[in-house]
Amino acid sequence: MKTYRKHLLAALSALTLGAAALGAHAQTTDQAAPQARHGMQHQKLTPEQRAQFRAKRIAKLHDQLKITPAQENAWNAFVTSMQPPARQPHDRAAWANLTAPERMAKMIERQKLRTAALEQRQASLSTFYSVLSADQKKTFDEKAARFGHGHGGHRGWQQRGHTAQG
Repeated sequence: MKTYRKHLLAALSALTLGAAALGAHAQTTDQAAPQARHGMQHQKLTPEQRAQFRAKRIAKLHDQLKITPAQENAWNAFVTSMQPPARQPHDRAAWANLTAPERMAKMIERQKLRTAALEQRQASLSTFYSVLSADQKKTFDEKAARFGHGHGGHRGWQQRGHTAQG
């Protein structure tokens, strides 16, 4: 009889602890949900919304740099060169039919195109940077560090205040 009572008591204790843990989990999930939804909103921006967001960032940088009329042409060339390229459709079926060496060759080809685009952007950036004053260069270096990195770049451990040492 004592064994039966011990088993019953153990089962009731486990059930009680399980219910308490489930309730605690439900509370933390509800509190985290708004943050999770906030992150998902950024992933669902339409191309028009992204263009609008980019235009606001560019206008803000223009104002912070205090671009003079003499610098306007270089600014416009720089902004035009920094526009993201049109997205190329990805044919998954065709990709799946390629052999591993063919896929690697395609990846190399695409990387060469990205490198060429970056080299063009770098040339435009150098031209624009050369017409800036020392104060404008300092502001540009501070404010434009994330320019072209989407939503602030990769939010890795370095940007959260952590160091390599921990």
